[in-house]
Amino acid sequence: MIDGLRRLEYRGYDSAGVALVAPGAPLSSAKKAGKLVNLVTELEENPLPPATAAIGHTRWATHGAPNDLNAHPHLADGGQLAVIHNGIVENFAVLKKELLADGVTFLSETDTEVAAHLLAKEHAATGDLTEAMRRVALRLEGTFTLLAVHADQPDTVVGARHDSPLVVGLGEGENFLGSDVAAFIAYTREALELDQDQIVTITADKVSVIDFAGEPVEPRRFTVDWDAEAAEKGGFASFMDKEIHDQPQAVGDTLLGRTDIDGRLILDDLRIDEAVLRSVDKIIVIACGTAAYAGHVAKYAIEHWCRIPVEVELAHEFRYRDPVVNEKTLVVAVTQSGETMDTLMAVRHAREQGAKVVSIVNTHGSTIPRESDAVLYTHAGPEIAVASTKAFLSQITAAYLLGLYLAQLRGNKFPDEIAEIFDDLKAMPAKIQEVIDRGGRVREIARWMSDTSSVLFLGRHVGFPVAMEGALKLKELAYIHAEGFAAGELKHGPIALIEPGQPVFVIVPSPRGRDSLHSKVISNIQEIRARGARTLVIAEDGDDAVLPFADEVFWVPQSPTLLAPLLTVVPLQIFACELATARGLDVDQPRNLAKSVTVE
Repeated sequence: MIDGLRRLEYRGYDSAGVALVAPGAPLSSAKKAGKLVNLVTELEENPLPPATAAIGHTRWATHGAPNDLNAHPHLADGGQLAVIHNGIVENFAVLKKELLADGVTFLSETDTEVAAHLLAKEHAATGDLTEAMRRVALRLEGTFTLLAVHADQPDTVVGARHDSPLVVGLGEGENFLGSDVAAFIAYTREALELDQDQIVTITADKVSVIDFAGEPVEPRRFTVDWDAEAAEKGGFASFMDKEIHDQPQAVGDTLLGRTDIDGRLILDDLRIDEAVLRSVDKIIVIACGTAAYAGHVAKYAIEHWCRIPVEVELAHEFRYRDPVVNEKTLVVAVTQSGETMDTLMAVRHAREQGAKVVSIVNTHGSTIPRESDAVLYTHAGPEIAVASTKAFLSQITAAYLLGLYLAQLRGNKFPDEIAEIFDDLKAMPAKIQEVIDRGGRVREIARWMSDTSSVLFLGRHVGFPVAMEGALKLKELAYIHAEGFAAGELKHGPIALIEPGQPVFVIVPSPRGRDSLHSKVISNIQEIRARGARTLVIAEDGDDAVLPFADEVFWVPQSPTLLAPLLTVVPLQIFACELATARGLDVDQPRNLAKSVTVE
């Protein structure tokens, strides 16, 4: 259980707890506020008895402060029933009022304890944990995955899933439930996908699934295509550092198997009729955070290659502004986990309006690809660090593939043009590795700047989303002021922030690119340098024009303009990781953040 929680701690680390059951023995439990190590210490000092079934939880607080009382599991039925919960029960206040009227005493401030006492009430009425869970699930509103054990059924764990992730691991003489396959990957790679509104009951040798109406269902089986070793640090100081180094392989793996023997792109998971894709007259990319910046890069590429207008929307704003969506709209949902609640709700809204949805997702078996019309899986492997790196590059790569496929299908580009761009893409993993290998100077500068309180980032064209992503990484990891701007916006306001010594990263477009963007960005560097800024420039090999105006240059290999973000963002990832590390911060588990945001 502790090993599984270690692999899931990236999802939340405000507190942790476990509950265990065994035949003929009372339920036992332990929970502690803070990171998992606090629980481990508690269990070393006060070991729990042997058990046949267990549930465990790492928490990202929604209801109630992160303390021992609010940590999961929550107990009911005289301490013989234990419940853990991901999500939010939105009608908890009404249900709690009902339970208080029945004389129930609450020990925590959480919505989860309400579910625990409801479950105890239904278990007393039915004598069966599965039926009790089904009845409770029908009463709850909001987002939830619930797991429960009871001392009366010491060989059983029951789970319920509604708008929150839950997968089943199939072992030999043992079975598993987890919010991510990482929880049980050390024991089995065989798994079952649970759909929306389903109840699962596991014992050591059996798995059964019903829907909320009580009807049996047959979940889809799948095999996880990575192993436990992929979820380990592998000698790196942090998961983030490891995942930065994983990026060449992640991009390469995302490109694998995408062409037929004639060199034409094939995207087998795009289950949308080709006639529908040809008729699309607008694309909307929906995403949050880093994934939204991948969407901005996709906009530049898809519009250029396909001549289709592309909008990029923050998923949490999309459905609340009455967007113009119809059957000729293609919605592209981008999410690492496939469980991002804001994005899931936007996907559902888009489909209700008649749009087709393609999701770009890293995690197999997750909700968003199952509710989309088609899916493009990235193949980044498990991403454990909360701040995304390799998933970002893989998402951009998958978006390139989608754009090229649409250009091929719609005849916007000749086959040899598409083949040339795809060959350029295949060359990118080696170039990404080259940027990583050159990272020593970036790390050195980051350590020198560890006491800085503000960093600005400037970019144009595809460099603009890279600037925003660079700023986000620094905010997430180092907790300092960081902003990404379109370089052309400088004179419209942000230049007022420039004062002597202000560090500014500038992503310089290729001098071989279209139009005059390169010279315009050089002018931007001159403008801020004249006002005392310290200029940290990311430029292509051989671009000597930046040298007179840069305090420091971080060189990247030459590449086509639209593909450059795969290279130019890497020094910014390294910089943020190293600066935060130099400040003594935990780059894998930044404060207040969780890897997968499964509540709106």
